[in-house]
This record gives sequence, structure tokens and C-alpha cells, in this order.
Amino acid sequence: MSEVQAAVPMVPIVQVRQADAPGIPFPEGTDLLQVLWCPYAHGEYCYPLPQIHWRDSGVIKDILPTPEPVKDLPKDWYPDPCVVHPEQVTEYPSWDLSRDTHDALQARFKELKATTGLYYWYHLAEAPGIKLGGYPGWTQEPCWPDCEACGGRMEHLLTVASEEFDGESWRTWLPVEDRTDSGWTEAADNPAGLCLGDVGGVYIFECRTCPDRPIGHWFDCS
Repeated sequence: MSEVQAAVPMVPIVQVRQADAPGIPFPEGTDLLQVLWCPYAHGEYCYPLPQIHWRDSGVIKDILPTPEPVKDLPKDWYPDPCVVHPEQVTEYPSWDLSRDTHDALQARFKELKATTGLYYWYHLAEAPGIKLGGYPGWTQEPCWPDCEACGGRMEHLLTVASEEFDGESWRTWLPVEDRTDSGWTEAADNPAGLCLGDVGGVYIFECRTCPDRPIGHWFDCS
């Protein structure tokens, strides 16, 4: 952080129950994932700093009210209240494809475009938007963090993105219920009302080898 800052309430970002995320290995004794972040700008690229909490919902008693946005801090780092409806999808790497694999598949990418009008990168690779697991929807080149404890590469846990899709990827990733004759409903591309940098995203990683499940994070934008 660039300067001394007063304590502020952490911002609740997303809450997911284990029953709604069967592909994510929850730590033993937990069934609730809660993600919060500090709304002050952190790091070289100025982004909110995330925290991960795995909890047992059975021992939660009093539910505190959501804190109000703090004056003079970015309002679009505070998500609008909305409900998460998790949906499992199959995705494939784009930026994370090795050069050899990319070259080997180049002819098939061109055939796909010629026969269907779809681009592998936009329409069939990693899902855009806010998501658990899978591949990070990188805007820039990949930056996978290593665990400081064991040295192994961390696994992607969560992406918090500014938008759910863009002017091209919506063709295959926009839910059917959000489609209209002209494209999509007004709130479909950004139901949480977030804007992180220049339409960027915060990527959260974890080490599932170490018992305390340490986390890492990265931010990029266009």
C-alpha cells in the first residue's frame, strides 16, 4: 500500500456453498466458501486485496449486515447485491496453451472459423466472467503464482471479473435466459456492477498440497 490507511470493513464479494460447487474440493469440515477483499488499492497495479475463508455453515450464528461503501474509495470495487447461480461448464486453455500445441491445432482453429464462424479463443476456450475453478480468463499473459511454502504451482480457485462476457464471447457464453432479440439484457454483462482497473479481473489461487491451503492472487486488465 502506498500510504498509511485507516482500518475499513472488508468487502464481501462472493459466497458459495459446497453443494453448488461439486468440482471444488472444500477443506474437511467446511461447506461454505466466503471471499472478501480490502477496498484499498494494493500492489503495483492498484487492485483490491482478496481474502479466502472456508467455513462450517452449521456454526454460523449472527449474520452481520453488509458494510456500506467507505467514502473516497472506489465505489465499483463494491459489488451490487446479486444472487449466484452456479453452472458447470467444460472449458479449455487459451493463453495457457503451449506453443507446440497451438501450432499443432492451428489448422483446426482455422477450420472451426471457416465452418462455424466461431473463434476458439473467444467461444470455446476458457469461460469469461466470475467463476470458480477452471482456467483463469487472462487478459494479459498468464502469471501463475508458486506457493511460498512448498514451491509448487498454485491452482486457480476463483476469478472475479469486471464483465461476464464481451462483444464476441457472448455468442456462446451468454446464458439463454439473458438473451434478447438485440443481444442481451442490460444487466447481464455486469450484474455485480464491478469495474476493476480497465475492465480487469482479480485471480485467486490456492495451494491444495499444503494443509493450510495458502492463497495467492494476481490482477490484470486490458
